Parts: sequence; C-alpha cells; structure tokens
Amino acid sequence: LGLIGGSIAKALKLAHPDAEIIVYDRDEKAAVKAIEDDVVNKCAADIDDTFSTCDYLFLCAPVTANDDNLKKIAGIIGDKTVLTDVGSVKGTIHKCIEEAGLSAFFVGGHPMAGSEKTGYENSRADMFENVYYMLTPTDQVSDEKVKSVKELLTSIKAIPLVITPSEHDYATGAISHLPHVIAAALVNLVKSEDENSGVMKLIAAGGFRDITRIASSSPEMWKAICLTNGANIVSLLDKYIDTLEDIKKDIVSAEGDSIGNFFARSKDYRDSFEVTSDVPMTKVFECKVDIPDVTGAISEVASFLAGHEISIKNIGIIHNREYEEGVLRIEFYDERALDEAATLLTGKGYRVYR
Repeated sequence: LGLIGGSIAKALKLAHPDAEIIVYDRDEKAAVKAIEDDVVNKCAADIDDTFSTCDYLFLCAPVTANDDNLKKIAGIIGDKTVLTDVGSVKGTIHKCIEEAGLSAFFVGGHPMAGSEKTGYENSRADMFENVYYMLTPTDQVSDEKVKSVKELLTSIKAIPLVITPSEHDYATGAISHLPHVIAAALVNLVKSEDENSGVMKLIAAGGFRDITRIASSSPEMWKAICLTNGANIVSLLDKYIDTLEDIKKDIVSAEGDSIGNFFARSKDYRDSFEVTSDVPMTKVFECKVDIPDVTGAISEVASFLAGHEISIKNIGIIHNREYEEGVLRIEFYDERALDEAATLLTGKGYRVYR
C-alpha cells in the first residue's frame, strides 16, 4: 500500500464500489488507514489462503520483496486468478515467475505514473487516468487473462499497452532509469564543486531544478532498479558517455556548426513530444493541472480561463506521468497569464503544478 499500490486500491474502489479488496502490508498503519478510508475491506495477517479466491492479485511491494512473496503465492493461487505487478523492471520478475511455476497466471504491469513522494498518504484514485500502463504477459498466460487485465485497467481509465519484457526494460532504461542516474550524477557534481562557497546551490533554479527534480526520488528504489536492469542501463550509459565525449571534442575544438547541430537535433526531437507552437520561444510558460477524466473537464478549464480573458497557447493531456505531476498541460503566452491562471485555478479547487 505504497504510492502505487494505494493508488490502485483507491482507483479500483472508485470504479468498482462493490469489489472486495484484500491487502497484505508489513506496515500495519497503512493498512489500518486504508480500512478507515473505506478503500480496503480486509487486511490479511500474511500471504495465505485469504487470497486464493481473488480475481486479481497485484504485487506492489519492492522488487526484492516480491521475489520472496512469489514462493508463498505459488502455494495458494487460485485457477482463475490473474497475477500482475507494478515494477519498473520486467525481466527479473518474469524469471522469478517462471521459476515459481506461475507463468500461466502472470501479466506483468508497469503504470507510467508516479511521483517523488512515497507512501499510502500520497496515493490518489486518479493516479492512472489517461496514463500509459505497460503490460508484459508471459507466453503461457491465456489471451482471456490478458484481455481481462486490459479491461480492468481501462475501467480505472488507464491506457493499456502490451509489449515484451525485453522491449519494456530497454525503453524504460532509456526514458526513465538512465535519466535518474544522470540527474543524480549532475547533482553530486554540483555538490562537490560547490562545497566551499555554496553559490551554486544558492542560485540553482530554472533548468537545473527541472532536469534534477527526479534526483529527489527514493534512493532504495533506484538502487534496486540499477541492480535489476543493470545491463540495459550500462549499455545506454556507454552510448550516452560516447555522446558526451563527442560534444566535448566539439567544444574543445570550437566546432560551432557541430555544436549547433547537437542542440538543434535534440530540440527538434524534444519538441516533437508535444504539440507546440510554430513560433519557438526561449522560455515556456506552462502549468500542469489535475482534472477528472469526465466529459467536458478540459473545456471547463478552458472556458473558465477564457471567462477571465486569459489566452491559452497550447493545451493537452499528458499520458506518461512517471515522476510528472498533473494531467492537463496548459501553455500560455507570457508569465503574467501563467501566474493569473494558476491563482484562479487554485482558487477554484484544482491542483496546479508550476
């Protein structure tokens, strides 16, 4: 019942009020709080026959704990149960599933949502709305079980995406795991270079804060990820180091054209991630807003801002919110409009992230 497990429980209870949700958590406080919140129906004392009749069984513990839990699950899982997980590395869990003889039950899962914040107290029922939810079924699991999981995730308004475990681990290694290594390395570099004066820490803002925000994530979790997806991270890290060596040589040699192309290529590709204006800007004035996934939610925000004569430059849904706050991305033409919009939306009860 951490951030992800708690959010899954809340999302399921919201979408299926009559569902019976049973949990096991070593932290009894989290389980008691979930029961008080009417999110959970029952807290099991251990992984035992209590779970044998479940339609779905979610593994939401840390990776190493899940590996141990599988030994208990193998002895109690029911024939109809679909077993899934939420881990950000799939190769390791698939090997453990095969060793435990659970391949016929398992559809691996990884929601592309999360936050630097942890724990049940930060979980939310809307965590997975319009979020890509990666699925990595085994070769032995039935199509019916895969379809069932996809339908369940769709019911909590997630977007299921089926790929292989190896595809998943290499892709997330590039867009999630490697960036965390880079962010942590950059923060550690600045720390070591800034120990005497503290000037760098004092003036750190803007770009530095943006690209190092994820360095505030759980050290224990990222240690586990590096240990379980190490081969992919090392392969990508080697390629990244080669890229750094290339730009270093260009800077040393003052190769202006090559340096310009280096930044131009990255800008073009990065800009293709989202719908942006044809007119480039040196600074983007945007905020992200949590909204419910209901008909008219986007138009309500847009109409509200229009009613206060605030012009929107771009607006869109963010589907990958792993360590990204907010559902709706709104871009404005200037900082004044951004400030005013954030104040108005907050006053109306929306969660706004700057």
